[in-house]
Amino acid sequence: MAKKKKIVEILHMVCKETGNHNYTIRKKRGENKLELMKYCPALRKHTLHVEKRK
Repeated sequence: MAKKKKIVEILHMVCKETGNHNYTIRKKRGENKLELMKYCPALRKHTLHVEKRK
């Protein structure tokens, strides 16, 4: 019997300060939302990024 494929979504990481889509991530459905400190090239510093669907 064949294995089921994992259901994966492609999400964008959006900077809270500028609103720019700087990163894309692949994540399983049903997990908690991510909030990470990532580098924002527009501001040239690390800022809080949150995930947003396409």
